[in-house]
Amino acid sequence: MTTPERRSIARNRRARHDYQILERLEAGVVLQGSEVKALRAGRANLIDSHVRIERNEAWLVGTHIGPYENASFEPHEPRRKRKLLLNRREIRKLHHQTTAKGLTIVPLEIYFLGQNVKVEIGVVRGKRQHDKRESMKERDAQRDIDRARRER
Repeated sequence: MTTPERRSIARNRRARHDYQILERLEAGVVLQGSEVKALRAGRANLIDSHVRIERNEAWLVGTHIGPYENASFEPHEPRRKRKLLLNRREIRKLHHQTTAKGLTIVPLEIYFLGQNVKVEIGVVRGKRQHDKRESMKERDAQRDIDRARRER
């Protein structure tokens, strides 16, 4: 049995800069047909999106999936709430983490796993300004070390 191919659609680079990622999960998404076609065309944007837990269900809020021009019946709404497919234990754990510890849940990446659309979500803690500067310094130092190794 071969593993399905993973093809990235959109990444939330801003989340990696603004947040410290504590835990990652993979979730399925409930989509309309025109949304899947739009995702195949690469029309997704994860900026300003987050995951909200309401009535024991996980919802992807604020994700923009652009319209698909050739939609035959009725086009989808670009910023509608989309249900995430997680099991009850995972939803309970996420709800507990976000209410008790002041953490938040953001989507990190949307991708195709074979024929299915998946979302990688992360439980994150916001970075302060000095934390961002520190991680930038570490990244620059690592880049200088790598450059020095290649020059030898």
